[in-house]
Amino acid sequence: MRRLIINADDFGLTRGVNRAIAESHQNGVVTSTTLMANSSAFEDAVNVASKLSGISVGCHVVLVDGSPVLPSEQVTSLVESKTHNFPNTLTRVVGRAFRGQLDTSEIEAEVAAQIRKLQDAGVAVSHVDTHKHTHLFPQILKPILRAAKACGVKAIRNPFGRLSIRVAVGRPDLWKRYVQVSLLNRMAVSFRKAVAEAGMLTPDGSLGVVATGALDDELFRSMIQHLPEGTWEFVCHPGYNDAELDTVRTRLRASREKELAVLTSTSTRKLLENNGVELIPYGDFARR
Repeated sequence: MRRLIINADDFGLTRGVNRAIAESHQNGVVTSTTLMANSSAFEDAVNVASKLSGISVGCHVVLVDGSPVLPSEQVTSLVESKTHNFPNTLTRVVGRAFRGQLDTSEIEAEVAAQIRKLQDAGVAVSHVDTHKHTHLFPQILKPILRAAKACGVKAIRNPFGRLSIRVAVGRPDLWKRYVQVSLLNRMAVSFRKAVAEAGMLTPDGSLGVVATGALDDELFRSMIQHLPEGTWEFVCHPGYNDAELDTVRTRLRASREKELAVLTSTSTRKLLENNGVELIPYGDFARR
């Protein structure tokens, strides 16, 4: 059996992203989304989500390139002293983690605050993942697991990507990303062990991580045709490349509309059906 969760990240980033995610669910194949607690269009996202039937909403935990939910003086190891915001690069956050400069109790408190902000707004949080996949790293993963479990959340994204070498060979634009993901996959075993020890659930892995910013019909078709047995997550970022997005720090702009087109295409749904892929929301996976 092959089951697929199609999760749209960055819910709450802008109203255009919110609208695209709603369209990708109502008129397309998106089954789940993750909401950023400290995003500028948070209230709009909560309102949009309340009108969507059958979608699962998780927490897109932000520990990089954003601002904390808690007062900055309560999370001093996580923020920059001058801006009181999180570092704006993943490299800087990971460097702090490996040097032991991140206070794990602060990570746990901040993540819990982000999840509870969603819950207090009426969102039944089904799962968690992280902006720029910061929970790849054990120093960040473990306090996130503790926070999620304390908030009653049972599932977390398995961020370790899978892309068949047969797919990557024909796409030189993916080679660098493919190598990076392949190297990071060495931590996959310890990730699954930590999740199991926490009593949490995680899918078999993720697709789409390698393809972020480069997704098109051909690439999506290749990934689905090579999808193995099990329950997998496809990570996507639909949105509208509008004036509001211009005000946001993100490398994903025109690609968001291209992803929206793929996710709402009739051929995409037929492709999934023809390949025997069952679409499920994260909520169904977490209740197993």
